[in-house]
Amino acid sequence: MPTQLDPVSVPATVERVAETMLPTKYGLFRLVGYRDAENVEHVALVRGFEGEPSHASLRGVTQSGAPLVRVHSECLTGDALGSYRCDCGEQLDAALHAISEEGHGVLVYVRGHEGRGIGLLAKLKAYALQDAGVDTVDANTSLGLPVDSRNYNQAADILQDLGISRIRLLSANPAKQEALEELGITVVERRGLAVPERAENAAYLATKRARMRHDRPAADDVWQQLLAGAAHPVAGGVDDEDLVHRYGFISATEGSLVLAHLRQSLDGFIASRSGDDSFPGAGEDHGHLDRLRALVDAVVVGVGTVLADDCSLTLQSVRGPNPARVVLDPNGSMPVTARVLTDGTAPTVWMVGEDAVVPDDLGSSVCVVRVRKGGFEPAAVLEVLRDMGFAKVLVEGGGKTVSRFLSCGCLDRLYLTTAPVLVGDGVPGIRFTGAEALADARTAPVRRFLLGQDVCTEFNFGASG
Repeated sequence: MPTQLDPVSVPATVERVAETMLPTKYGLFRLVGYRDAENVEHVALVRGFEGEPSHASLRGVTQSGAPLVRVHSECLTGDALGSYRCDCGEQLDAALHAISEEGHGVLVYVRGHEGRGIGLLAKLKAYALQDAGVDTVDANTSLGLPVDSRNYNQAADILQDLGISRIRLLSANPAKQEALEELGITVVERRGLAVPERAENAAYLATKRARMRHDRPAADDVWQQLLAGAAHPVAGGVDDEDLVHRYGFISATEGSLVLAHLRQSLDGFIASRSGDDSFPGAGEDHGHLDRLRALVDAVVVGVGTVLADDCSLTLQSVRGPNPARVVLDPNGSMPVTARVLTDGTAPTVWMVGEDAVVPDDLGSSVCVVRVRKGGFEPAAVLEVLRDMGFAKVLVEGGGKTVSRFLSCGCLDRLYLTTAPVLVGDGVPGIRFTGAEALADARTAPVRRFLLGQDVCTEFNFGASG
């Protein structure tokens, strides 16, 4: 049985009732249960004890700096049922993840806060009004209910009972900070959690920002969390939390992930008949491509892309690590002067046929991999890359290479950007042997977002069965 924690001073509004250990997917937490004067039960998940827990050890952890704290309002629909109408469940998960990553902190789970304090059934009535187009604020007031009737007395008293008076608050809600400070908790920092919006909750989140003073996350902070793999994902230029909406799953995926990207005209060409691929208005798509590059281990291109563009395949418009460059070149036709072999800005894997003649000494940043017959099939290429430690792969071009990976069923996601241009004829983009009937045409769940005048369609083949 775990050792009991002796309260430093038990506030009158809450009574500590029980303590135990709670193993979670985010690690081991101490779970402390409370009952308030209204007989409502609350819990605190505490992380950061070493050995047998005690108040002294918790205070020792927090003396060097205020701990991360999330005061989380109960939300049955979001926390337990996985509702997409709000972001509560994702906020809960993201907070536990952040506390676990830091190694110490507290999540206070406050019950009785359902629907910002109006109760579960009243929240469902408000949802029905929102279905008819009323926003979350007006839905409450239309029912004769307050916009937000929560109080944080219990949360403040629980923190004080745990010996915590200074915190770094995980919240985008300034009203929560103000309420805790009025109750004697010093908030030395407040920051939001990198949780994206879904189509189902975009209006709800916009209303909270426009009418309830909630913060918008800083795009640069979110991007740094994505690069560190710390932005918690969920399944609209690039804007603040939209970064996570688009790219969070890449950051958080553990294990193999195969993406592809291609930009083509509305009629399906990636270049003109002369090979000119300088479509107008490419800037935002290049930024999108750079973010994909920064979040994967390796980018794959066919040798034709290098011969046509002498591309570097490195980041140009965003901060982050350059991926390894992989060039599929069965005949060894890439010139040794190619930038991917000479610039040294990132490792290059030159995959050539076993009989191809290539120089032996190309420098420490270049690895020549000789491939036997059949080794250039997409599945075989991916197996080689996984063996080399490249789990997340972006297939970047050209049209033939992306089409081969698509046709073989090797892609988890395809980002197909269409520019508002009609080329007529030229170098084709996506092409593969199609079905006889349109009912059998290849499809998958999709998301779409604008990149300037372009439209990017993201096919989620990993979710299509």
